[in-house]
Amino acid sequence: MAQLNPYIHFNGNAEDAFTFYKSIFGGEFTRLMRYKDLTGPGYQVPENDANRVMHIVLPIAGNSSLMGSDVMEMMGKVTENDNRNTISINADSREEADKLFHGLSAGGKVEMPIADGPFGAYFGMFTDKYGVEWMVAYEA
Repeated sequence: MAQLNPYIHFNGNAEDAFTFYKSIFGGEFTRLMRYKDLTGPGYQVPENDANRVMHIVLPIAGNSSLMGSDVMEMMGKVTENDNRNTISINADSREEADKLFHGLSAGGKVEMPIADGPFGAYFGMFTDKYGVEWMVAYEA
């Protein structure tokens, strides 16, 4: 089966966002590369982009990882409302669903508080403090 890994672009705060995600999911980054790591005689990275994150990976469950990067300033900005999709998490228990929902939504905007839904799932939706949209569900 193919592996699916959400990839999120940021406007210079990818490391801060991923440090926050790591505090919720646990684990360690398996990769953290900066644009300055690519600098060489044939490719010079502008100084203002050098410390931005080129690629970061946080394993979150089994074979799944959350991945991301900063957009270089010379490439413009990510329009968060237009370029992002919702990340859906299916938790293994109500307790895990609560932990993920309340942890990830801290400082963000809750659209639907986590609760038993009419379709049988324990479910909630929110946008985190970085503008990333999430859905958390648990089905017994």
